[in-house]
Formats: sequence, C-alpha cells, structure tokens
Amino acid sequence: MSERSESKGSLGMTAPLALLVLVLAARLTAQDTGAKRADTVISAARGPRVVHAQKRSRADTLRGSYTTPGRRWWDVTFYDLHVSIRPRDSSIAGWNAISYRVVEPPSAARELQIDLMMPLVVDSMVQNGRAVPYRHEGNALFAALPVAPRAGARGTIVVHYHGRPQIAVNPPWQGGFTWTTDSLQRPWIVTTDQGMGASVWWPNKDTQADEPDSQRVALTVPQPLIDVSNGRLRSTKRNADGTTTYEWFVRNPINNYAIAVAAGHYAHYSEVYDGLRGKLTLDYWPLDYHVAAAKRQWPQSRTMLKCFESWFGPYPWYEDGYKLIEVPNTGMEHQSAVSYGNWFQNGYRLRDGSGTGLGLKWDFIIVHESAHEWFGNNITAKDNADMWVHESFANYAEGLYTECLFGKDAGARYLIGNRRGIRNDRPIIPDYGVNDQGSGDMYPKGGEMLHTIRQLVADDVRWRGILRGLNQTFWHQTVTGQQVQDYISRSAGRDLSRVFEQYLRTTMIPTLEYRLAGDTLSYRWTDVVPGFDMPVKATLDGSHFTWLRPTTAWQRVRVTLRSAAEFRVDPNFYVLTKAAGA
Repeated sequence: MSERSESKGSLGMTAPLALLVLVLAARLTAQDTGAKRADTVISAARGPRVVHAQKRSRADTLRGSYTTPGRRWWDVTFYDLHVSIRPRDSSIAGWNAISYRVVEPPSAARELQIDLMMPLVVDSMVQNGRAVPYRHEGNALFAALPVAPRAGARGTIVVHYHGRPQIAVNPPWQGGFTWTTDSLQRPWIVTTDQGMGASVWWPNKDTQADEPDSQRVALTVPQPLIDVSNGRLRSTKRNADGTTTYEWFVRNPINNYAIAVAAGHYAHYSEVYDGLRGKLTLDYWPLDYHVAAAKRQWPQSRTMLKCFESWFGPYPWYEDGYKLIEVPNTGMEHQSAVSYGNWFQNGYRLRDGSGTGLGLKWDFIIVHESAHEWFGNNITAKDNADMWVHESFANYAEGLYTECLFGKDAGARYLIGNRRGIRNDRPIIPDYGVNDQGSGDMYPKGGEMLHTIRQLVADDVRWRGILRGLNQTFWHQTVTGQQVQDYISRSAGRDLSRVFEQYLRTTMIPTLEYRLAGDTLSYRWTDVVPGFDMPVKATLDGSHFTWLRPTTAWQRVRVTLRSAAEFRVDPNFYVLTKAAGA
C-alpha cells in the first residue's frame, strides 16, 4: 500500500495548497483525456490521522491471531470464490468453497472459524452435501463439524452468503467496496481491504498467516462492465440475464487481501517482458478513454521490473503475469493485478515526499505498489504487527529505483529526504495477535533503517545478495518479522538485533553525544536501547568519514579537527548528533 494517511504532514503542504494541487491535477488530467475527471475526486486526499488505541478485546483476538482454536488446526489449500456484483443496489451474493488440510486434531469443540464482516449474511454452510451448523461471534463464524477430522485429512466447506458490504470510507487505507462512476458517469466498482481484512466482502480464513496454494475468482458483473482480477483470465461467459462472468485463476499462493474486484469500462493491451525467468506477460487495463495516457506512462513498469529483478531476484508470479489496472483510489499491491490511480503522472499524485525533486521523476504508484510483489506478496507477514516487512522494504525500494535511474548518490538523497516524514510518534511494531498496525513510520523510518543497515554491511554485492536471498529463502511464504531480522543478521555476519529493536520498537533516534577538547574527541550513544553499539562513520579529520564504534560508555579518539563544527556523522546513517552539555 502507498504511504498511510498518518504521513500526511510529511509532504509539507498546507490544506489549501494540497487542495489547489488536487484541483490542478484534475484539470491537467481532464485536458489530457478530453473529459472531466470526476473519478479523481473520490479518494484523492489522504484521510485524517488515525489515533490507534490498544486493542485487547476478544473480537480483536479472533480477527488478529492466527493461533486461535478455530484456526490453528487447519490449513487453507484452495479458495473457489464466486460472487455476483450488483451495482443497482450495492449488493453482492455468492459462495466460497474453502478447501483445507487438517494439520492437527481440532479442539474438543470441533469448530472451524470462518470470517465474514457484518452486515453481510451467511445463508448456509455445506460440507459433503450436508448442512453444517454454525454460530456467530461478531464477525467470526464457527462451523461445528459433525466429527473430529484426523490429522492429514482433507475437506471442503462451502459458505453461501449475500448482502451489502461495507462501503470504503477512505480507500485504500480504510477499505471495503467502492461504488463510484468514471468521468462519463458509468459504473466503476473496486475493492480495497488491506489491514481491514478480506472478510469485508468474502468469507475466508481472514489471517495473513495462511494462504491458499491457488485460487479461483469468478466474478459476475452487469454488461457491459469488464471485471479484472488476479491471475489469468480463464473464461468469459455471457449470461442470459444480461451479466457476464469473468473467471480468473491464480496458480500461486496469494494473501487474501490481495484478491480484488476491478469492474469498469476497461480497455486492454498487452506486452511481453524478457525477464530473469523468461517471458513475462504485461497486461494493462486503463479505462477506455485513458489508453493514450497509459501507453505514455505505464512503460515505467518495464524499467521497474528490470531494477527490482536486479535487486530482489525474479518477479515472483511469472505463471500469473503482471498487470496494471486503473482504479479510482491511489492504488494497492493486489498480487499480479497492481491497482493504479496516480493520474498517469509522476510523483505521488504530483507530490514528492522526499522534497528532493527526485520523486517527481518517476511514477510513485507503479514503483511502490509493484515493490510489494516481492515484499508483501512473495514474502507476507503473518501478523499485521509486522507490516514493516511490507512497507519498510517498499519504501526502501523507492530509493533503489531512484538509484537504478540516477545513481547511488541520488538514491541516497531520496531516502534521506524521506526523513522529513518521520514522526516518531509511536513504535513501528505494536502488539501482536490483535490485528493492530504500528506507526506510519513503518514507511520512511523503516526505509531509513534499511538504508542504515546497508551502510553497516558496507558491501553492496553482499547487500544485494541479502535482498535477493530474502526473496529466495522465503519464496511464496508467510513469515514473522523476527525471521526476517534473523536472516539479515546471519547474512550480514553481525548481530543487528539491537538495531532492529531501536528503530522498530522505540521512538528514540540514536544520538551520538560528543565532546571535543583539543585533539581529543569523546563520544557515546544516548537515547538508545540497552547494549546498543551500532558502528557509525564520522569525520575525524574534517573531510573523510572514519568508522567509530560507540557504546553507551564514553570513548576517546585522537582527531585533527579545527573546531567542533567540523565534526559530523555520515548522513546515510539515521542518527542525530549532540554536543555534550548542549
């Protein structure tokens, strides 16, 4: 997902100026397409800052924990989702056949937890041709199996449901269904549900920790709407009632929030990219009046793929292809079906969060959301509390893309510029098991953490190997944040646990306190976690950076500095400096 609403202030805009930019952007796009862009108003502005209270309720545990009694004993193997979408009354109806494998005997209650958010209604649950009784507990439903299945057994339970799903208030950050129109007042329907949960519109085991091995997505929409979803289009069936069913199939594991609806008056064109694993199909789905704009802007997807395959390894979904799909919100990392709403302009809707101008030289949504194909979709955090695994790496990827285009120094300037968006308002990692998300600092601060670690590795070949190794080692897997931290530490050949603890679990910025007396520099770390001993580069002769290895105890070194003003730390480290006694 693109940077959350919490980073709104980082762009350095007043509300009137932001509004003026949006108006000008809408006019520019209308001039480009020859049509009024009513669709750009739907969710162009970032939402108000969200104040997160600690979550401790049973409902939050049922939503956020992947080890609850109703979840831990079974593994999803396949979702067979069929949904009819009815814009006339903003309703949906359908069924999902959930195939599973028993990994351990269930509890005595023999209950299987399936999630579906109100106001959607379950009509029935069926297994082996027989109705399965179930009970409600908020947005969780518990199917009571007639007998306890044995470990290794397989089953399929079919959930039939209908209703009017929650409407997205501020997509993509607060999700649900978006029922809107394009510039020509034609229906345009999309879904977004990261964080909120896919069960806002379809029944599933709503945890990021368990992905199906593959999935069918069969969506029925009124003619002449075209639905574009994940994977490859297997069939299109025109129905007698004036609807069309589009059957999409995903051959690879997929996280549930990546499954998406995009129904509108789309045009389609395709290309082929020669990538690391051979021929990769690139399918582009702009609205029919935006084909020229798409053909001008979307070629950036090719330079993105070249850059990220170089840094991260092969694109993870050659079997399912790569798609860009125009949507009325800013965009989302829907797997193999990246949604795009960046007005066919560079920057982030004409803005550059780094303040360097470099972010206006490429399309933020193409770069950031596509980076999630590696970090977020290929490697998926089991718990929402570890969302930094998705967003910190995607933010860092923006700097790598800048580096691919303009060189290493430019990439560093872009990342360093992003620091102005860091708030240090609360830790990046919140409580586990309650579907909580930490600070929006998971974007810029997490990216700065990774940039700092690159300096500690001090070997770009090795650093590239770490990034590629992460995607190879955890290929198509769900992980904990700790697994990612441990892998980076092992591969870097140094214990980085306190570095991760400092940046992910505290709001303190490591501060190098120093004192210059003649030719002697005294220094130590302050505002750090116990045992913090991260090396850092600083000037000891006024011009060159030299490694220092501070701890929380005072140390001394001989220097040739004419004044304390000549002492500075390499800006590639996200730290502060402070003169002792200042």
